[in-house]
Amino acid sequence: MDFLRSVLNKHPQASQRFLEILPGFVSWNMILFPVWGAFFAPKAVALFLMVFYVYWLVKSLNTALMAWKSQGKIRDDSEKDFLPELKAEPEVPRIKHIVIIPTYKEPAHTLIRTLEALEAQSLGAQHIIPVIAFEERAGEEINAARETAIRERFSESFSHLMFTRHPASIPGEVVGKSSNMAWAARELQKIVETERGWDRNYLTVTSVDSDVCFHANYFASLTLNFLRSKNRHRRIWQGAIMFYNNIDKIPMVMRVFNRLFTVISISGLGRENGRMNFSSYSLSWRLLEHIGFWDVDVIPEDFRVFFKSYFATAGEVKVEPIWLPVMADAAEADGFWSTFVNTYEQVKRWAWGASDDSYILKRWIQDTHAPFWDKTRRVSQILEIHFLWPVNWFILMIGIPLLQLVNPLFMLSGLGQDLMTLTGWTLLPTIFALVVFLLVDLRSQPNFKNLSWGRKVLYPLEMLFITPISSLIFSAIPSLDAHTRLLAGKYLEYRVTEKV
Repeated sequence: MDFLRSVLNKHPQASQRFLEILPGFVSWNMILFPVWGAFFAPKAVALFLMVFYVYWLVKSLNTALMAWKSQGKIRDDSEKDFLPELKAEPEVPRIKHIVIIPTYKEPAHTLIRTLEALEAQSLGAQHIIPVIAFEERAGEEINAARETAIRERFSESFSHLMFTRHPASIPGEVVGKSSNMAWAARELQKIVETERGWDRNYLTVTSVDSDVCFHANYFASLTLNFLRSKNRHRRIWQGAIMFYNNIDKIPMVMRVFNRLFTVISISGLGRENGRMNFSSYSLSWRLLEHIGFWDVDVIPEDFRVFFKSYFATAGEVKVEPIWLPVMADAAEADGFWSTFVNTYEQVKRWAWGASDDSYILKRWIQDTHAPFWDKTRRVSQILEIHFLWPVNWFILMIGIPLLQLVNPLFMLSGLGQDLMTLTGWTLLPTIFALVVFLLVDLRSQPNFKNLSWGRKVLYPLEMLFITPISSLIFSAIPSLDAHTRLLAGKYLEYRVTEKV
């Protein structure tokens, strides 16, 4: 590690660029290996495919199991009455939950829907402090009209209702959610230091997308988790992100992708040693203040916040689950093609999280305080997600066909036949995992029981038969697009997902 640290110190720009190239380099080489390897090293390709298929079998079954267990816990907590437990906690009156809602040009009705979900919290709206974080670049006409509409609707709902305006074109900043929230947090810091009744030891901060609706008990559960935790200032809390707000309105191919992604999100809550915060999450004010708030020079902010917190606390930070739905909009726009583009661009932005790998790897190398094997495990999990995201579909769907096409004689050999046999034994059980995904999805959708009989028949069929197409268009290709841009040094600009 000392050698790697010296390389980073001596060659900061070159090492940064090398680490940026790494995700795309690995992804493209793994995708193309069955092509050129079929000519020069067909046995190595066969062994590579065998190992990958076994890996995919284990991963699929484990993801399905975690999704099933997590969904059961979500159903239990969704029906739970939290009020008796809240009444038994004497420190509840001291709790305040700051909720930062960054917004660019999202319509007022979208923000009002999010605020209505906060207003309806069983904990009581007086414990919640919404902060609407406007962007100046949206224009004062748009911002003023939305602020007026929100103030008229919620003037008496919350103890405090705040608005910030993030200035445009600040040197060194990247346009996006992270820089906007950083500005809002620093504006809040001035108030936290002076506001009577705000105890920074009992403040939490929730980062929430503007289209999110929290379950009515989310902040009750967060309050109990916070008060009962011995390490409350070393924890991040994550609910189950579900893209179901508008799932019945979007076209089939996009709908299937969002249903799959929702199940993966649910599954992630069950991974005790591998949970990560994503999209909308909560943490203590003290922890956020300790790490210097969000970074202003990045697009993906959720994984960055975790690793920034993790390394700033010598590996003490962990993500804990809130077993409740956090309903979000699937990407939608006016018309099929606009919705298609919106979904593609959203996934490409998520996959741009690979740009954080350079930061994460540098922190892993430079850190001398976090437990080595724990930080190595956590970093490896993120690299696995990012590096293999564009790879999975191509290896699974066209790995063997490419080998057959390029080197048909090898497929007649003993090893070639063994590859075909192992493929059947390993990939066939993954159909069971897909069926579990389907069941978890249907059990999680709040509106499924109200659908027409035609839709109730269509939804299982589309999940089973459209998944390969949807996964190619809205997972493999946009993630490969993001990796290739990073590889070529063509940095992504933040693109706000249109709301309708």
